[in-house]
Amino acid sequence: MRDSFAVTVALLVTTALLGGVAGGAAGAQPTIETGEATEIRGTGIHQTGTHQTDDAACSFPLETTDATGETIALEERPERIATTNPSAAQTLWEIGARDRVVGVTQYAAYLDGAGGKANVSAAGLGVSVERVVDTDPDLVLAPNASADQVEALRNAGLTVYHFPEATNVDDIADKTETVGRLVGECDAAAETNAEMNDTVEEVRNRTADLDRPAALYPLGSGFVAAGDTFIDELMTIGGVENVAAAEHEGYPQLSAEVVLELDPELILVNDPDAPIMDEEPYASTTAGREGNAVVVEVQWLNQPAPRSVMETTATIADAVEEYDASSEEGDQSADDGSSGTGEAAPGFGVVAAVLAVLATLAVGVTRRP
Repeated sequence: MRDSFAVTVALLVTTALLGGVAGGAAGAQPTIETGEATEIRGTGIHQTGTHQTDDAACSFPLETTDATGETIALEERPERIATTNPSAAQTLWEIGARDRVVGVTQYAAYLDGAGGKANVSAAGLGVSVERVVDTDPDLVLAPNASADQVEALRNAGLTVYHFPEATNVDDIADKTETVGRLVGECDAAAETNAEMNDTVEEVRNRTADLDRPAALYPLGSGFVAAGDTFIDELMTIGGVENVAAAEHEGYPQLSAEVVLELDPELILVNDPDAPIMDEEPYASTTAGREGNAVVVEVQWLNQPAPRSVMETTATIADAVEEYDASSEEGDQSADDGSSGTGEAAPGFGVVAAVLAVLATLAVGVTRRP
């Protein structure tokens, strides 16, 4: 009944990784920033979950505590900043501090001007401590995915601020506010958070009255994004029901039988030609049979940062709106006995065809064969 479609944006080809497991089936992906939640949730701005922002104190010297309980002291505004994960780099770009960034990882290459920064990625996985040291940073921002390298960086004499795990939009807002405080860009961080929150509200309103299609984000080798993750919240905001979240948390590995039982109507991928759509068990789900692949750029879907929230939720909402329109057209065709197809867009009715054209102009819509 429901015609196949794929909302296609663009593709950033990078190396796939989730906890050491390759995830190439869903499209090449950088490390998803996740890990074990820490008991210390303080960020220097929101100590142990309590809002303690001092609007008049965006100045230096600064002394604060990071997610490891380490006291971070900055005598003056850092002028040379290195990042060990792309979400921190993305946040610095958003708040206007990119000119002070001296080191980024290979996964931040999508950022405008990142090619002129030192690449601190190691030859294998993670970052090279030597390369980070060579950037001579005043401050190193290390999000949760870099937890295992924080000690080595500190042992090299660097000032490192380590962030706690971000599992929702509020955590991402906290992280953005903290980055702004650390680098002396508090107003810009607040403006970025305001834009992000406005986008979230607008996206929620767009899909509030629509049916929520069942969706799944496979990461390869059976791993998926489930509940209590920032990806799950982005999916929920975008208007879909993450079927992996009902009984699973984090990034579990699901059997083929479980995936077939979950039977997603939509599958999120990072590549319009992702082979996972034609591979079992996904090919035998409703999404696989109908070719319903929602393509979200990997840097947005996998990175807990403000622009990621805005781009991912809007792209998923575009897909949900088109899916709903396609479904309604199919229902109307079944009621009046017509085929529901039109010459302009095979498999779509007239209304859906118009929506498809408009969506193509806005976000790039393609139909999987």
